Amino acid sequence: MALAVRRNSALIWCVRYTHSMSKRLQVILSDEEYEELRLVSSSAGVTVSEWVRQALRKTRRDRSLLEADGKIDAVRAAAKHEFPTGDIDTMLNEIETGYLR
Repeated sequence: MALAVRRNSALIWCVRYTHSMSKRLQVILSDEEYEELRLVSSSAGVTVSEWVRQALRKTRRDRSLLEADGKIDAVRAAAKHEFPTGDIDTMLNEIETGYLR
C-alpha cells in the first residue's frame, strides 16, 4: 500500500508492505509462455502469480522428498554390508580417549 505523506512542504511517498519477509521475483517469459500460464492458472481458478507460487512450492517439496529418499537408500545399502566392528563400549572409550588428547 502506498501512502503520500507531507513533510516540510515536500510530498514523500511511503510504501507499507503487508508481509515483512516477502520478496519479489521477476521472471521473463515469452508471450506464448505467459499465455499458457494464464490459461492454466485460469482453469485452476487462481491468478498466474498464485499458480507459480504453488508450482514452486510443489517442486521444492518434491525435490526435498527425492533427496531424502536418496539418503535413505544409501543408508539401507550400507546396512546390508557386514563390516568388522568392535564392542560398542570399547569404541566409545577409544573415542573419548581421543577427545582428551
